[in-house]
Amino acid sequence: MSRSLSGQVALVTGAAAGIGRATALAFAREGLKVVVSDVDVAGGEGTAARIRETGGEARFIRCDVTREAEVRALMEGVVAAYGRLDYAFNNAGIDIEKGKLADGSEAEFDAIMGVNVKGVWLCLKHEIPVMLAQGGGAIVNTASVAGLGGAPKMSIYAASKHAVIGLTKSVAVEYAKKNVRINAVCPAVIDTDMFRRAHEADPRKAQFAAAVHPIGRIGKVEEVAGAVLYLCSDAAGFTTGIALPVDGGATAI
Repeated sequence: MSRSLSGQVALVTGAAAGIGRATALAFAREGLKVVVSDVDVAGGEGTAARIRETGGEARFIRCDVTREAEVRALMEGVVAAYGRLDYAFNNAGIDIEKGKLADGSEAEFDAIMGVNVKGVWLCLKHEIPVMLAQGGGAIVNTASVAGLGGAPKMSIYAASKHAVIGLTKSVAVEYAKKNVRINAVCPAVIDTDMFRRAHEADPRKAQFAAAVHPIGRIGKVEEVAGAVLYLCSDAAGFTTGIALPVDGGATAI
């Protein structure tokens, strides 16, 4: 990031593990004060503790992003603690599908859309007024390469991530002249705890996952974090409304 970040504040949702944790740690290494949020209290407190152990400043605020009252309280907590919000990474999301569309349930649909779409919408709704009041800011939403094409046996998830990209582009245009930039990152397969648990019983699936990326491996959480920090930085000052693939070349095929 290209300017002094002393006194600046970042919020990361879904920060208990994986991409969210890596991004919260990356913000802290750049000198930001970080508000860590998740429904997983132990994991979120763990992320905040790791930041403090390395000399950074962080606090954890629990929030279910599907509930507006909790999102509102989260933003109030950020402002009460630090007086501003410069960067937000709306990363909270879920993927619970296991089969084809006709085998899915209404409960799966509601849960995935609730977190992945409504959660991003609610965070944007309450982050943007804070940034407008202080003169600007930058927001990054987590979409997916599944939001850029089809994803067999993940149709609801893919629809939710297409929706995140639609939200990102539309809101970016709405606030483009207000000094609030809004972008999305679209990771492919990333090496997270969730990925390892899903593939530990069948290493062949992990090998297949690596093979779908022309670069020949799956991604690292730190590589997604780097993309988020770039989109928040002054280096991306002329960039808003994009959906940036972080995918080892997968969408280039």
